Amino acid sequence: MNSHFEMNEVIQKLPKHLHQFIVQQPYEAYTPQNHAVWRYVMRMNVDYLSKVAHKSYIPGLEKTGISTENIPRMEGMNRILKEIGWAAVSVDGFIPPNAFMEFQAYNVLVIASDMRTINHIEYTPAPDIIHEAAGHAPIIANPEYSEYLRRFGEIGSKAISSAKDYEMYEAIRLLSILKEHPNSSQQKIAEAEEKVAWLQDNMGDLSEMAMIRNLHWWTVEYGLIGALEHPKIYGAGLLSSIGESAWCMQDKVEKVAYSMDAARKNFDITKPQPQLFVTPDFAHLSMVLDEFANTMALRKGGLDGVQKLIASQNLGTIELTTGIQISGVFDKVIHFKDNKVAYFQTKGLTALANRDKELIGHGTSIHKEGFGSPIGKLKGINLAIEDMSPRDLKAYGIYEGEFMTLEFESGVILQGRAVTGTRDLRGKILIITFDECTVTYKDQVLFQPSWGLYDMAVGSSITSAYAGPADVNSFNGLGKVSETKTHKIVYSKSEKKLYTLYAEVRKMREEHLVSELKINEIYQYLNTHYPQDWLLHLELYELAINHNFNIKKEILKTLNSLKSNKGYTKLIENGLNLLSDKRN
Repeated sequence: MNSHFEMNEVIQKLPKHLHQFIVQQPYEAYTPQNHAVWRYVMRMNVDYLSKVAHKSYIPGLEKTGISTENIPRMEGMNRILKEIGWAAVSVDGFIPPNAFMEFQAYNVLVIASDMRTINHIEYTPAPDIIHEAAGHAPIIANPEYSEYLRRFGEIGSKAISSAKDYEMYEAIRLLSILKEHPNSSQQKIAEAEEKVAWLQDNMGDLSEMAMIRNLHWWTVEYGLIGALEHPKIYGAGLLSSIGESAWCMQDKVEKVAYSMDAARKNFDITKPQPQLFVTPDFAHLSMVLDEFANTMALRKGGLDGVQKLIASQNLGTIELTTGIQISGVFDKVIHFKDNKVAYFQTKGLTALANRDKELIGHGTSIHKEGFGSPIGKLKGINLAIEDMSPRDLKAYGIYEGEFMTLEFESGVILQGRAVTGTRDLRGKILIITFDECTVTYKDQVLFQPSWGLYDMAVGSSITSAYAGPADVNSFNGLGKVSETKTHKIVYSKSEKKLYTLYAEVRKMREEHLVSELKINEIYQYLNTHYPQDWLLHLELYELAINHNFNIKKEILKTLNSLKSNKGYTKLIENGLNLLSDKRN
């Protein structure tokens, strides 16, 4: 089958619903200035981060195929990443948190294909290829951290969202797009900021997804490691930001010992972070993750788990003690003493599964209008239905062809004729199918004979509840690609001409055909038509000092003059410091 992206051994394992988020990397759309921005940021980072980043970072760049000279191609990265069991795919900006986590669970890095503009060279609110490729990829070469990242995705993709989480995702996505685009109006940015602020103040209790997203932010994105007083950087947001990687080391940025408390610490994606969390080592990350997972409905199940799924208004799954899994949009739960679940109900398309595989004859084509079932023990019988042998079942009148009345200790009453049963490979009864069936609870009619056959899921309690389906193949159209697309920049004739100058300088450097005459020609044209473009001046200066051309003094004078613009001062000084050992 033809695909719009390149497959490899790791990517082939991705479920099909994740394919919709993958886009072709627009490599030819990167301008020569984009490549120059990449080169500047990466050279600054390698120089500075070699002193303050975790020891895995610099070797990790080489292990993952990241060059300081050019924006990486996905194909090239994947040829190298497969050696450590990972892959990378290109996506369009932010994708929904559940999808992001699921990619991670399959050892696939999602890499935003956009490239930050020169105006956001130090920090961008939008995910871009510097953040993803140069931030995330190098650290995954560390086996312990790699496993943490995969495990985080595995657990995080099961976190239950609230109904407002997706609205917040869309609002943040729009704001990041507007802030990165050079032609966005201040009014539109202000409106987007206002919406994000309003949502943050009106989210209510944090959902599991909101809390695990916080843990992700304070570790994978903005994590520090080591001693609280002198930590090192491992978070991708810091590794990819020449501004924040220096900022975070200052004393005014509070350093806090990493713990479960980070789950309730929200963040603002558009601003530098006022405090950061420090883990003593990567093993501690996994310990906190496991501690958090123990609080999730994934591991606790019960009434609280079903209620979270109902509140989410999204597709989710519950698993009963027998191992049967029910996937759908849950809309009702009846409970009785000690918060025990008596009955649950889904609406719309529903599928039943066991061990994450849909049970034959129990897909969405059969359960189109939802699914409901009582659970728990029968009244006056200590032995749960699931633990009954065929002889026990017959003794209690639960036998094919027999009309029976099952009264549960919860008060739910089922009356009907048993037609058949569905068992797993170990012989455990999962489903009992009834004809002529009526199910009631007090004065509520939960099922009546005119609705057809009734499938009762067998289980004494709910052991797990989580987001998404048990079998990803049970539902079509899983996931939702945002209708808000990243804005593709339309360049003017003047900008395109500037980019040809960048291309000429790059060609001279790469092909070792450097001419003082050509440097002077570009320099004079630059001063006349683009006097404020500090980065190309810096690249010309680099070539001039590398070849000891006389024009280096004149270019340096221009750069020193450009430093009077406060927006350029630090950027130019950093660039000159990098070249200091070559200067006379």
